[in-house]
Amino acid sequence: MEVILKEDVNKLGHRGDVVKVANGYGRNYLLPYKLAIEATVANKAVIEQMKASAIRKSASEKGGAEELAAKLNELVLTFERKTGENDHLFGSVTSQDIAHELELQGYHVDRRKIHLENPLRTIGEFHVPIKLHREVSAHLQVTIKSDAPEKVATEAVEDDTVFKSTYRGEVDFQRE
Repeated sequence: MEVILKEDVNKLGHRGDVVKVANGYGRNYLLPYKLAIEATVANKAVIEQMKASAIRKSASEKGGAEELAAKLNELVLTFERKTGENDHLFGSVTSQDIAHELELQGYHVDRRKIHLENPLRTIGEFHVPIKLHREVSAHLQVTIKSDAPEKVATEAVEDDTVFKSTYRGEVDFQRE
């Protein structure tokens, strides 16, 4: 089946391209979600108009993406998470967490545009790439800190306290 793409489709083509796809992919995904139209003789005549409008739309999107990229390059997001030994996080910071935090600060970025190879699982500073447009990328600085207060020196346990366990798993505290 031949279709004309109305939007950029990842790993398939760009807006205005005529591509061959499997019948099921075209009928069940591209056409219902209005990502493409069927490539008929009448629709092929519309391609030129679509390409011209696509160029104009892409130029305006690129301009907006460049402005947003300039703002995101200066932005630093800070996350506080619980940590265990060796500064490993309980859980992780994902692209969804980053997108949510950006939304709270007034920037609308789709989580699928945030390119994390793996979720962030340690404390530190990370540079996360965000692909805003086909030709525009931003690098966001993400800082992950531990929510635990600085480690306080533990007091020494009194030497005369003895811990004994009984058969039932109970703990007896005795002074000797």
